[in-house]
Amino acid sequence: MLVAGFPAGSFQTNCYVIAPEEGGPCVVVDPGQDAVEPLTALLARHRLTPAAVLLTHGHLDHTWSVFPVCDGNDIPAYIHPLDEEMLADPGKGVSPQMQAMLGDLVFREPREVRALGDGDGLDLAGVTMTVDHTPGHTRGSVVFRSTVDTEDGPTQVLLAGDTLFAGAIGRTDLPGGDHATMLESLQKKLLPLDDSTVVLPGHGPTTTIGRERASNPYLLGLQQPPRKGM
Repeated sequence: MLVAGFPAGSFQTNCYVIAPEEGGPCVVVDPGQDAVEPLTALLARHRLTPAAVLLTHGHLDHTWSVFPVCDGNDIPAYIHPLDEEMLADPGKGVSPQMQAMLGDLVFREPREVRALGDGDGLDLAGVTMTVDHTPGHTRGSVVFRSTVDTEDGPTQVLLAGDTLFAGAIGRTDLPGGDHATMLESLQKKLLPLDDSTVVLPGHGPTTTIGRERASNPYLLGLQQPPRKGM
């Protein structure tokens, strides 16, 4: 499986492309600010054609380019219904200071928007994923789990959005955020994952569940539920 990405725009939001192989269809995850040009270059380099856009949540730094990417390629966007309103009105998910900075900028929903639900199984562009609803950063935050074959055997990959970072978690002080709900999502949905699970966060470097379990200060105080497969 091909997994590639780049940090987009002034927010340095990680935009990912996932495909079974080069020279075929792919899924785009979180095309943020100024993502169109580097995304187009990445797709051309690997000879990929986008089949869908997946959004981990509705914040502007993750959805800025969803309209041109989706409508420019005639593909749908997938987002949890609780965050869909932010596609056309991103001011609903940001601070008053950021709302003022947006000024007269206009944002639109793509022509086709599809709903994500907890536990949904997706099979897009030959990529199979499971959706987990992880509210806390926003009401509609989700993560995507997929299994890839490596030299060491099958490995789970987690597209974590702003639910989990290397050494940190997403902020919960913006509209729709809730710290207690975030901790519950981490405990119930992420801590049960195997230590070897590779975490591709919405910002910053790649990490693993095992590394975060052992050192992330926000996870250390949480009760450790039994891990999957044990």
